Amino acid sequence: MRKKKLSHLLEPSLRLYFICLVLFALASGLWGSWRLAAVEGAVVILLYFYFRRCNTQRQSEILRYLETYTDSIDAATKDTVVNAPLPMVIFRPDSDDVIWSNDRFLQITGEREHLFDLKLSEAVPGFSSRWLMEGKSACPEEVPLGQRRFLVYGHLLRTDEGGNRSYLATTYWVDVTEYASLRDIYYDARPVAAILTLDNYEELMKGQNDNAKSALMSAIDEKLDQWAAPAQGIFTKYDRDRYLFLFESRHLKAFQDSKFAVLDAVHAIQNAAGIPATLSIGIGRDAGSLQELFQYASLSVEMALSRGGDQAVIKNQFNFEFYGGRTKETERRTKVKSRVMANALGELVSDTSYVFIMGHKAPDLDCIGAAAGVCAIARKRGISAHIIKDSNPNSASEMAARLAALPEYENVFLTVQDAIILADSRSLLVVVDTNRPEQALSEELLLSCNKVAVIDHHRRAATYIANAALNFHEPYASSACELVTELLQYLLDPGDLLRTEAEALLAGIVLDTKHFTMRTGGRTFEAAAFLRRCGADTSDVKKFFQNDLESTIAKYNIIQKAQLYRDGVAVAAVDHAIGRVPGAQAADELLNIAGISASFVLSPEGDRVLISARSMGEINVQVILERLGGGGNATAAGGQIPGALSDVSRQLLQSIDQYFEA
Repeated sequence: MRKKKLSHLLEPSLRLYFICLVLFALASGLWGSWRLAAVEGAVVILLYFYFRRCNTQRQSEILRYLETYTDSIDAATKDTVVNAPLPMVIFRPDSDDVIWSNDRFLQITGEREHLFDLKLSEAVPGFSSRWLMEGKSACPEEVPLGQRRFLVYGHLLRTDEGGNRSYLATTYWVDVTEYASLRDIYYDARPVAAILTLDNYEELMKGQNDNAKSALMSAIDEKLDQWAAPAQGIFTKYDRDRYLFLFESRHLKAFQDSKFAVLDAVHAIQNAAGIPATLSIGIGRDAGSLQELFQYASLSVEMALSRGGDQAVIKNQFNFEFYGGRTKETERRTKVKSRVMANALGELVSDTSYVFIMGHKAPDLDCIGAAAGVCAIARKRGISAHIIKDSNPNSASEMAARLAALPEYENVFLTVQDAIILADSRSLLVVVDTNRPEQALSEELLLSCNKVAVIDHHRRAATYIANAALNFHEPYASSACELVTELLQYLLDPGDLLRTEAEALLAGIVLDTKHFTMRTGGRTFEAAAFLRRCGADTSDVKKFFQNDLESTIAKYNIIQKAQLYRDGVAVAAVDHAIGRVPGAQAADELLNIAGISASFVLSPEGDRVLISARSMGEINVQVILERLGGGGNATAAGGQIPGALSDVSRQLLQSIDQYFEA
């Protein structure tokens, strides 16, 4: 059939011409010229037979040529496959059995005699053909084989053998060893910039004589020089407490593997008063220019300081990496910064049309108290202020209801949708008690406002609200309410603050300090004293922390499920929904048990698992939950982790192990 079709395609289309000749012969006969018609007919018949004979000969010659050419192509194809300049192998991806390979593949594997008795993954350790089954034509990673490295390309062919469908894979192996070596040399030689800063320089030098200061700095410089020397880079001191370190990227992995041991080496140095030195390291890498590299390093050291210091942070084009940060935070804030921030916030509020105040999802007393304080600042400046309310019940609902009942708070609480409609180009959004956009009550409102101010005390995570007009971020503070109270002292008189607002602020401090037992400093008590002068009643504040009998029973049922995982670590996993508040209260209560230094309470809520974590200070629960996507500070952290309870529990235990093994 195929041969007939080919013959038909090769036959010239002369049928129309023969028809015309026959018609001319008939016309001659009709006009009476029968002899002429007979001659014309005879000529037509002769031409037809001549045409048929020539056409048959031509078709035979063409077919012979095509057959010869096809045989040559087949022979060339076979010769190309066998003697191809690239190593080739044909195998079954489902069973990994080798079907055929050319000599060059035998040479690179060194399995000339036994290749067909082995699996391909045995001849090439670490090779996986999953990418072929996924429909890809190139292996996503280089394949090492001996001292060489290869890029592997290939395709799949489906076969049916005995009614069973199977696949054959043909792969081509391109040697890229020289290219890969040059690329590695290039990446290893790329510059890395590091900024090192002494976190507590002022505290170290306070009260020390010149000889002691010189000896202390000499000891620190010696440790830093010893640490930096193996990298053979440029290490220089450009300020009294700051150093610049430039080195090649090849040495960074050694620093990472040692988890920046220089942090512990510097921490071991103490002044005469017993205060240890702490160091923060900000590293920038993979930048497009030296200027951008220095910016990365500056952002990294800023991130390290905002997370409490005594740690190393690495930034590349996409994210941050964190090392250290396990030591207990020490207070090192100054009233100068609070005064500067208060003046800046006052100017921002005065130069705005509306002030919107928003906290985190599922707001608590610290969140609503800080919002009330900012609302008081706006009222003093004569600017309309609105607090964004959460439609779902939460632990701050009672306090929000008390505030909403005040005449000064009429129409102050708005929904997210109403706030977005009301916002204009001059609106100011103040975000309190969180610095992460994904944890804010509404990311849409965050994007809708041109001017944003952030007031928060949580340690900064890899994602944070960038480009804020004002960023009052102090991880050493006990609570957001403490920070707002410090601002109020410079912006308001005690009589300008409503009693309910003062109690809301005090309740937030009491909540985050666990009744002034955790994360408290001298500034915490100063803030509480100011609120007391503003009319806050401690007995009324205490009532916000009372539980009903049902909640108390639920809390102790959670505690009954707690188990000790490591020395001093209690984990309670509840297989039913309990809500955020009982979980947090149970985690707090577990710390009252002797021998427990950190507690974790897990409970399912929809397709997520709620985690509440608390610590006495020796264990940094924020570092543990950060690996799971949570956040907070060293003594109080939490998170909403997607997944099943069993999976999240396993991830938590792995994170705890990594923390203790680091």
